[in-house]
Amino acid sequence: MLLKTGFVQHNAGLGWLDALFLATSAVCVTGLSTLPTSGFNTAGELALLLLIQLGAIGIMTLSSGLILLLRGELSLGQRVSATQSTDTLSAREVEGILQTVLKYTLAVEGLGFLVLSVGFLLEGFSLSESLYQGFFHSISAFCNAGFSPFDNSMIGRHPLVRLGVIGLIVLGGIGYYVVFDLGRRLRNPKNRLSLHSKIVLTATLVLVLGGGLLIFFFERTTISPLDALFQSVTTRTAGFNSVDLRLLHPTSITLMLILMVIGAAPGSTGGGVKITTFTIALLAVSQIISGRREVVLRRRRISFANILRAFAVISLYLSVSFAAFLLLLATDGQPFLDTLFEIVSAIGTVGLSLGITGALTSSGKLVVIAMMFVGRVGPAVLMAVFLRRGDESRIQYPEEKIILG
Repeated sequence: MLLKTGFVQHNAGLGWLDALFLATSAVCVTGLSTLPTSGFNTAGELALLLLIQLGAIGIMTLSSGLILLLRGELSLGQRVSATQSTDTLSAREVEGILQTVLKYTLAVEGLGFLVLSVGFLLEGFSLSESLYQGFFHSISAFCNAGFSPFDNSMIGRHPLVRLGVIGLIVLGGIGYYVVFDLGRRLRNPKNRLSLHSKIVLTATLVLVLGGGLLIFFFERTTISPLDALFQSVTTRTAGFNSVDLRLLHPTSITLMLILMVIGAAPGSTGGGVKITTFTIALLAVSQIISGRREVVLRRRRISFANILRAFAVISLYLSVSFAAFLLLLATDGQPFLDTLFEIVSAIGTVGLSLGITGALTSSGKLVVIAMMFVGRVGPAVLMAVFLRRGDESRIQYPEEKIILG
């Protein structure tokens, strides 16, 4: 709501619903906007940037542990309870999460600021404008927000700028579980990377390169390899675009929909069902088809509870998306694919659009606002529920098989 008065230069001003939409989009680090970003003055842009940074740090600390521990201020019982909410870190390790988040955020955004500033300078901007654009885009890209003062986002930007944005998106999307794990490994080479970190790093590489190759294959006559790679990276919850999405083939749009659903890693600035959730579900399906009774990866057995959680998250995610898709179709009557893309982008906190965001009705804006909020807060709430320790019944009931298929 900080954006309501005096922060935009649009002749028509900024209504309360648009202010709520933009504030939600910024705090939820989504990037969807009902108004051209070029209409914001410096104060409005900085207000957006503040909301983006606060929203990203808040979500990262929440999803990385659901706790912000100050050393020595919590009892042992409270530390154990907090540790149980993460399901991966020990009570001692969980205290380092906030410190890791802040240090890593400042370091990566600082490096990104330098790279992007040089890129904008090479593009022809003045020194002061290059520094400002480098500052704005380094935060927006690392937080996977997708906001840009340019209406055409990254279309036509210098290759160094696009490469810098790619790097920031990836580093912001791997999650702080992985960063914390890598830090332990660097401090002591004897520490082995957890299976979680190995899944995130491997799957991220496969999805980024695989998605880029497929997009380039489908659009090889119209876009460059760099733009194909850029769209593969940004589709997994960042929201920048280096090409006009409305000119892409429906096959590429469908692939981007899949990437948006998968999303980034847990404990990151990105959204989606999360890359580990997708990987576990995919492994479970493939190993069940092959006739195995257990899901095993890198000589480690995935617990049945983890598998159930993965399918529960995906089912809930798709169910909510489908319900919102039907609702938006009913309220706005936009084309089928455009509407589906908008909903998936909103709940995945991606920020990409096929051009209908600015044409949404008041009801449509409320639907998209709700989806951005659900997509940002929902996964953390679901994990808190799923990871809650409850009293397990000691009663074992008789087993009976049900016919499937």
